[in-house]
Amino acid sequence: MNTPGLPAYPAPLAPWACDPRHTRGRRVPEAPAPPRNEHQRDRDRIVHSTAFRRLVYKTQVFINHEGDLFRTRLTHSLEVAQLGRSAARALQLNEDLVEAIALAHDLGHTPFGHAGQDALHDCMREHGGFEHNLQSLRVVDALEARYPGFDGLNLSFETREGILKHCSARNAARLVQAEPQGPGRRFVEGTQPSLEAQLVNLADAMAYNAHDIDDGVRSGLITLAQLADVPLFAHWKQQVLADHPQLASQPGRRLLFETLRRMLSAQMADLIAATSEAVRSHAPADADAVRRLPPLARFSAGLQAQITELQRFLFSALYRHPQVMHTTAQARTALVELFAAYRADPGAMPADFATASDGARAVADYIAGMTDRYALREHFRLTGRRVFAD
Repeated sequence: MNTPGLPAYPAPLAPWACDPRHTRGRRVPEAPAPPRNEHQRDRDRIVHSTAFRRLVYKTQVFINHEGDLFRTRLTHSLEVAQLGRSAARALQLNEDLVEAIALAHDLGHTPFGHAGQDALHDCMREHGGFEHNLQSLRVVDALEARYPGFDGLNLSFETREGILKHCSARNAARLVQAEPQGPGRRFVEGTQPSLEAQLVNLADAMAYNAHDIDDGVRSGLITLAQLADVPLFAHWKQQVLADHPQLASQPGRRLLFETLRRMLSAQMADLIAATSEAVRSHAPADADAVRRLPPLARFSAGLQAQITELQRFLFSALYRHPQVMHTTAQARTALVELFAAYRADPGAMPADFATASDGARAVADYIAGMTDRYALREHFRLTGRRVFAD
């Protein structure tokens, strides 16, 4: 049964979408695997990877031990994939590629969120630094060990391009030296990734803004009263109360959930409209033409301003809340001490890390792959101290 007004599915791809039949291929050539296309195959490899399973015990904002209902990197990645696929379908882009990028984009994140990343970067400052986007690419290119013919997952260029969202000039130059036509090249040339990759970047922001509000209110660190001063949230809360005035006095979280649902729906509609207009204006002939244009996936200027204001609020009220700062400072100390312990005694790590030629990078790889709880157990094993008291 077809719903009036909705396109049939599967819809044909737009000319500027990444067509899996015309992929730039894999670093190690492989025969096709029908009935899956190349980007479906990427997605399946990501879902079955060890690094993907670890995301369930890697934190977003709140450390894993702080509660069972807060978001993890896994639930975040699933939410990004859902939002990205919805937008991709409306824009006639490659949904499978969007999903693959979304599910893999956080594979290189450390335990303890951005505090862990900052700690590892400081530890690695004399050894090339640490970037979580680059680490995600390193995971799928080298660190996963599942196949006899190659290291990593041997993903397609298009998926790898989308995973590498950011990259410093120094690291981009190193990537290009090792792989001249690889995903690091665009950071040297100043070009863009595919429209699918651009879409995932915005879906990522939409997801974490919404779920950080949810988790922040659940934790008690931010309140609905504070959010009344944030225009993007306040507008949709007022609309919900106009339609459902009983929610003002009801216990529970329906008011928050419905506000966030409408806020996300409005952002999705705006993203689709603004991106469609940008594509019409620039009229790219194909996916490669998209890469030579300014970013085409976008929100309208008015909504982007509201999103930026919301992000400023979350930064000051939640991410820099004294309780969050105290917890993440403890986590940061734990990772710094773990790094020092493994550098002093590489044999404390598994043999494949302990015997690696680049000792500091191997330590960073090992720590970055840890879940929150495993990092805490290792810290206690090596130091005899518990980071977080019960």
